[in-house]
Amino acid sequence: MTFDISGDLQGFFLCHCSRCRKDTGSAHAANLFFASARLNWPSGEEHIRHFRLSGSRHAKCFCTKCGSALPFEQAEDDVVVVPAGSLDGPIGMKPSARICFSSRADWDDDLAALEKIDGLPG
Repeated sequence: MTFDISGDLQGFFLCHCSRCRKDTGSAHAANLFFASARLNWPSGEEHIRHFRLSGSRHAKCFCTKCGSALPFEQAEDDVVVVPAGSLDGPIGMKPSARICFSSRADWDDDLAALEKIDGLPG
């Protein structure tokens, strides 16, 4: 599966809202936002599934073959949202902010202080 994006990188954010935490099963979603952008699928488009939460701006796309999170267009905002983990190469920048921070999980404090293990524990 491959995708191309045309547009300007607007920001890179870690979102702690409850919906993003549920989407990822983690502490936050890590998304790049491209303004005035278009998304093109040279291959694999037939494996994409879209989900949009009724009554909200929340959306999610994923691959039906591997389950990976995929980019999606927010047409109402003229924005393409790209899950940072969906990119194979380096991004070349760090997130600029942790958004919806007051909604973070109760266990999401001082995670940088945890032990760092290069492989699996044990």
